[in-house]
Amino acid sequence: MKKNYKMIIMYDGSRFFGWEHQPNTEMTIQGKIEKVLSLMTGSDVEVIGAGRTDAGVHARGMVANARLDTDMTELEIRDYMNHYLPDDICISEIREAGDRFHSRYNALGKTYRYTCYIGDTKPVFDRKYVWELETIPDIEAMKQAAAHLMGQHDFASFCGNARMKKSTVRLVDQIDIARSGDYITFTYHGTGFLQYMVRILTGTLLDVGFGKRDPDSIPALIEAKDRKLAGPTAPAKGLCLLKVDYH
Repeated sequence: MKKNYKMIIMYDGSRFFGWEHQPNTEMTIQGKIEKVLSLMTGSDVEVIGAGRTDAGVHARGMVANARLDTDMTELEIRDYMNHYLPDDICISEIREAGDRFHSRYNALGKTYRYTCYIGDTKPVFDRKYVWELETIPDIEAMKQAAAHLMGQHDFASFCGNARMKKSTVRLVDQIDIARSGDYITFTYHGTGFLQYMVRILTGTLLDVGFGKRDPDSIPALIEAKDRKLAGPTAPAKGLCLLKVDYH
């Protein structure tokens, strides 16, 4: 009999084309996990993720669920998966969940972190996980701008999908910007995020930090609902999904 399992997944997204299946490549996180679970159970397995990270984006706490027909214990399933998955994907935890648990529909919120590097030398060991900035942005100005972005808004100006049919209203209840040594981090928490939204928010805040736009111009930008007026899309490699919230 199939049981529903919840798993927490870490991955380095550098060489993958994102979480979700792609028609012309096997290099997706979802595809790799489904392949291993199908091998383990001897039948096709569908893995449902809490969201769809883009190509090149990383995760420390992606959540997914799958229905499995197996006699193996949770620990045995985890170890089997980690043995056969590539080294840049790890199942950190797997637990039997309630039959109605759905990793996407039951998710209440997500935390993402974007990391920039502002050091004088090359970040050799972090180069795949940071955006290297040529100058140091004004953090206080970015914090002023971020205050305008918090709350429930129509984030159409920050959506990378021009053909978006569904609502672009989202609630962002936390944006923390902090510097630690040679690193600046942008930590976002919200009920959900649009395609490229965190990366466009980061690019726009950095425009403010570099003096290219005023912190108080943000409300008009939100009101405009026009992606062309927002800042650049920050590179995927600096973004990491940290956590997904559930009851």
